[in-house]
Order: sequence, then C-alpha cells, then structure tokens
Amino acid sequence: MEQLWRSPLATTRRGVVNWREHMPQSAPSQTAEDYLERIHELIEEKGYARVVDIASSLDVKQASVTSMVQKLGELGYLNYEKYRGLVLTEKGKAVATGIQQRHETLARFFSLFGLDAETQQRDIEGIEHHLSPATVETLSDLAAFFEKNPDTLKSFLKSRKSGKT
Repeated sequence: MEQLWRSPLATTRRGVVNWREHMPQSAPSQTAEDYLERIHELIEEKGYARVVDIASSLDVKQASVTSMVQKLGELGYLNYEKYRGLVLTEKGKAVATGIQQRHETLARFFSLFGLDAETQQRDIEGIEHHLSPATVETLSDLAAFFEKNPDTLKSFLKSRKSGKT
C-alpha cells in the first residue's frame, strides 16, 4: 500500500517532483485523499459510509480500507460512530471538499473542449492530485473566460480541427 504521508522531496513513480511533497507532513497522500473523497461522496449519496461500500467502490479489499480508515481516524480526519459508520471530522470534510472542488473544476474545464466523459474521468484521476492550487485556480479562470467568450472557444476549437491532417 502507498505510504500514507510522504516525505519532503519525494518523487512520483515517473521521477517528477510532486508539489504535494513540499507540503507539511500532515498533508494527506493521494491515496488518503482518494479515500476521503470517496467517503464524502458516499455520505452525500447514501447518508453513511461503510467499509464494505468503500472497498467496493474503490475496488480494494476490506482489510485495506479498514487499515486506511484506522490511520485516517488516528490523524483526525474521521471518526467511527456506532450505527452511523464513518463520519468525517471538520478536518476530513475540508480535505474532501477541496478534492471534490478540484475535480469539478477540472471536469468543467475539460468538458469545454468536447472530450468524452471516459477520457475526462481518466485524465482527471491521473492529474488531479498533482496540480497546485494556483494551477487549478488558473484552469478555473480559463474555463470561466471561455464560458464568457464562446466565440473565442469556438475559434480555438476550430483552429485545432483545421490544424490536423
């Protein structure tokens, strides 16, 4: 299993330095973020999040989920409440909401360019944990710009099509 908290200056599998590695030790890893995001989504969808539901939706073993949930609980991101399942703390909600907003920004941006949903989802999952807040904000601003200037977006899309052989 991926290390829960990364050391400074660690690199991704491709050898590229990830901005997250320069954050304080308490910043959640990509795997921890994925769990927090999924727990948050389940709570929003069903009103609760259980280990079995998390394991099924992330396609991992229940034992892995239990281990991660225990670590996230120890670090103050969530609590287990009898009969209610997992409950995110304010700290956990803040991380999960931030991830969700980042995901939505990227989806909004990519959808402007006519990319199919499957490609968008795959690309978002591949990059969302590796973008700095400044980059996500820039993409959000760019999406807003194109939304307010549809003729510019059409011109851009047309230039892409005409440039292909």
